[in-house]
Amino acid sequence: MTEFVQVGSEAGIMFLPAGVVDPPPFTAEEWADHRFTARSGVDFSGLGDDELVDALAVSRRMRARADALEARALARLDRLRGGDKSVAVEASLELRISRNQAANRVARGMGLVARMPRLLAAMEAGDIEGYPAGQVVEASAALTDEQAREVDERLAGKLAAGRLGFTDPSSLVRAARRLVRTIDPDGQTARARKARTGRKVELTPREDTMATLSADLPAEVAASAYARVDRMARTLRNAGDERTLEQLRADVLADLLHGRDPGVDAPVRGALVFLHMPIDTVLMMSDDGCELSGYGPIPGPIAREIMTRPDSAWRKVLTDPATGAVKDLGRTRRRPSAFLRELVQVRDRECTTPGCHRPAHRCDYDHLREWHHHGRTADRNGGAKCERDHYLKDQPGWTLTHDPDTGISTITTPTGRTYTKTIQPINEPPEPSSRRSTTDRRRRPRGCTRSVDPPDETPTPF
Repeated sequence: MTEFVQVGSEAGIMFLPAGVVDPPPFTAEEWADHRFTARSGVDFSGLGDDELVDALAVSRRMRARADALEARALARLDRLRGGDKSVAVEASLELRISRNQAANRVARGMGLVARMPRLLAAMEAGDIEGYPAGQVVEASAALTDEQAREVDERLAGKLAAGRLGFTDPSSLVRAARRLVRTIDPDGQTARARKARTGRKVELTPREDTMATLSADLPAEVAASAYARVDRMARTLRNAGDERTLEQLRADVLADLLHGRDPGVDAPVRGALVFLHMPIDTVLMMSDDGCELSGYGPIPGPIAREIMTRPDSAWRKVLTDPATGAVKDLGRTRRRPSAFLRELVQVRDRECTTPGCHRPAHRCDYDHLREWHHHGRTADRNGGAKCERDHYLKDQPGWTLTHDPDTGISTITTPTGRTYTKTIQPINEPPEPSSRRSTTDRRRRPRGCTRSVDPPDETPTPF
């Protein structure tokens, strides 16, 4: 059987008999890569299980190589910008990820390029993807550059000797951690103490009105806390409670944090964030148009449950019935500055900068036309902007704009790329066919929504 090899350049490729040209023949992996990537619209319906597994392998190698490409690009961009934090901002916009993720990837890229070239080469060969490689980089983050390169070399040696394999990334990461302890035994205690200073609690919104509350704690504290929650949950379960153990653990934890007797009822809490509801949903005529500030849309029945709890407070929000845009907020406070800040928070709901979703109640009031340039302190000259973007706005090469009337914001990066974000109205306007005349709409109260008003204490960080 004649063996063919690939010959070509940027202009294209061709295949010639192996005896005609000098380049070595395709390997099985290279042939599989070519088969699935050189054509568009591969017909998977005719492939067998062995070929489908080949396709999985190709996808894994492509991700690994793409992660290596990204690492080199981010590391170089970071050097060109002198390590400026804005690199993560621009990277998040182009990669379409959060800023925290982008910052982590910048750090990963710098670590791979500067400290772990053998690991980066393995990524470029398609052997290991960015996530486990990033864990290795993170494990060696506290080491000097020289020590990190020693970890890199020793890992490569173990892989070459067959003592480790890329097919088990978890073992590779564990081996890296052991090497870190071996190379820098005196630093182990210092690293542990430093890590413990980073303990924190995070709240992450999830789908279907759920959220994840997580805590980074010292290992022994987390283990003992979980053991207590688990023991209390199992006690309730053994006493005949019909909730699952998972539900009981979650409810017990929530009860403990709220200072209640654990496990009596499923946890409830009065709202501490804005809850937007159309009046027809309040009156149970509809289940649409409800939104929890910083989280997003929630079903009408769930919104009514939150609304009717004894410790929920009411405020009226007036919206334009044609567009759904917030136009006014029920005035119950004296200080105009507090009222205006609250109106902007309710209207914008989150930081107006593209790529940022920090809830507006945790943002600054930003003068769109600066105060020292005769900009007025008014709703049409203001927008919610987080502290980081408020600072970024004044940095060289960055341009941030926001139009309160349309809800459209833009950000232009130092490379000249522009990204756009549109803040959608709280309540969608009616379809054109169902719209009444403007005069008739103004007579009806359907443009009014109500919102739960947070007390003076700091609201929950949705």
